[in-house]
Amino acid sequence: MIQVTLKGDKRQFEAGITAAEVAKSIGAGLYKAACAAKVDGEACDLRTPLEKDCTLEIMTFDSPEGQHAFWHTAAHVMAQAVQHLFPQARFGIGPALENGWYYDIKAERPLTTGDFEAIEAEMKKIIKADLPVEKRFITVEEGRALFAGQSYKLELLEEYAEKGWQLSVYTQGDFTDLCAGPHLMSTGALKAVKLLKVAAAYWRGDVQRDSLDRLYGIAFPKASQLEDYLHMLEEAQKRDHRRLGKELELFTLMEEGPGFPFFLPKGMILKNELIDYWREIHRAAGYQEISTPVMLNRALWERSGHWDHYKKNMYTTVIDDTDFAIKPMNCPGGMLVYQTKPRSYRDLPLRMGELGLVHRHELSGALHGLMRVRCFTQDDAHIFMTPEQIKDEIKGVVKLIDQVYSLFGFEYHIELSTMPEDHLGDEAAWQQATDGLRAALEELGREYTVNEGDGAFYGPKLDFHLVDAIGRTWQCGTIQLDMQLPERFELEYTGEDGLKHRPVMIHRVVFGSIERFIGILIEHFAGAFPTWLAPEQVRVIPIAEAHQAYAREVAQTLEAAGVRASADCRNEKMGYKIREGQLQKVPYMLVVGAKEMEDGTVSVRARKEENGGVKPLEEFKAQILQEIKTKAR
Repeated sequence: MIQVTLKGDKRQFEAGITAAEVAKSIGAGLYKAACAAKVDGEACDLRTPLEKDCTLEIMTFDSPEGQHAFWHTAAHVMAQAVQHLFPQARFGIGPALENGWYYDIKAERPLTTGDFEAIEAEMKKIIKADLPVEKRFITVEEGRALFAGQSYKLELLEEYAEKGWQLSVYTQGDFTDLCAGPHLMSTGALKAVKLLKVAAAYWRGDVQRDSLDRLYGIAFPKASQLEDYLHMLEEAQKRDHRRLGKELELFTLMEEGPGFPFFLPKGMILKNELIDYWREIHRAAGYQEISTPVMLNRALWERSGHWDHYKKNMYTTVIDDTDFAIKPMNCPGGMLVYQTKPRSYRDLPLRMGELGLVHRHELSGALHGLMRVRCFTQDDAHIFMTPEQIKDEIKGVVKLIDQVYSLFGFEYHIELSTMPEDHLGDEAAWQQATDGLRAALEELGREYTVNEGDGAFYGPKLDFHLVDAIGRTWQCGTIQLDMQLPERFELEYTGEDGLKHRPVMIHRVVFGSIERFIGILIEHFAGAFPTWLAPEQVRVIPIAEAHQAYAREVAQTLEAAGVRASADCRNEKMGYKIREGQLQKVPYMLVVGAKEMEDGTVSVRARKEENGGVKPLEEFKAQILQEIKTKAR
């Protein structure tokens, strides 16, 4: 007999029982909903036999692990359908994504959206057949025979074998794929499937290699879930920051600098408002602002560990026969600032913030508007502290992040990421750092999930995933506890005992990337920013030419008070001007005519309410200034 722990409940079973059978013993509903399992924290198939005492979690579609198995299985079903329709097709990789999956395929001819109907019909046949999905382990020789003619699979096979990985395949009916899993138990669990788009993708991301068709899809256990998702996609299209960024004249992307965004005047107003707010709250929280060079020599990056662990993402050059790198992160520069003078325990905690421009090499296919770029402004801060100050400093950062996200109306959840395989330092230091993060969250009473093995190479971290207006999640804020870089840079402070000690350090960002955060805000607000953030806050529209002077006077009065206002005195009809102001999502339009000119009033058309009534100019000015001051949404 073995002991299986489920949510703290210990149960006895015969050795060799599968995770699926355990789920069935709990209840038919759980068994039916189960997608995968976790045994001692490792995701696996429901068919996995339990041979020794362990902890077991049954993962349904409501969990990330369950969704991964669900969508990974759907990717295989799609590949099987393509194989039926295009027998000469060669298959690359088909991973599950955060939402759905993709599969890279080279068929006899390019695949298009015109093929989707036939592929989906074939997928439904495979689903209806309810084919068992079974895993087995193979040798390299078996794999070579199994994937003969599948050049991409053979390349992966040889690579995995060279790394010493255990080779496994999944089979459903007449389709077999090289895969580690996990997967559903059968194809019948897939109820609602939809192919979304097709794009070109170079094999292994190499422009010198074959161009394949990348087919994207989504699947759900219920048709209603698919309908909701497609509605969300439709709404997301309307909010696409790339389209709105162009229409609202915020930013542009040019062929001369792929992945390097150009901010236009209106976009710079938005960006600077965010930066001003960042500076305001950080001054209040006791941070000092610094600025470090954008380029530093190789020796520094070797010392920090980035040259060995991050070089493929760094832009490098040679100056005076010395290797340099444009900084992908601000951290090493912060180390050097700390070293500029001796530090005492009385100086700690030392909070140093930096709005640093960083550059990271991204593949061209990964670039996406402001969401994925090659240069961005990272709102970094590094906090140096004694071990006794860890919990309080982490709590302070959590509260700061909460303050920012609450301002914009974002809900969020927190994820604790632990030690990855590729890491610096010993496990004891990692455990101490992880316990510090965990303890701070628990003292604050904050719920969190654990993401095993996804920490930075120098320390565990807390990631903040915010939820936007249409339910999408974005990872922005992060807190990384680091006991490695202070060691590498031999940072010191003189303790109360008069001896030298090593400080502990926190890396943290709130916005993450200011550029990416702007992209998120554009989509969250659909371009209709709160008044304090709007590039243009007020547009004054005269009814006729005779009222233009008063319109300009109103705009000038508001400008002098600190309101971003303009007068639209173009030779166009008033209705046209109002419509254009609406399209530009200006928070307030003030219509002025003879009556308003005579009385010193304005007729208010607010974005939130079409008719805001007629108000004395001074009353409106006081109202909008208060709205800006309080940063009301």
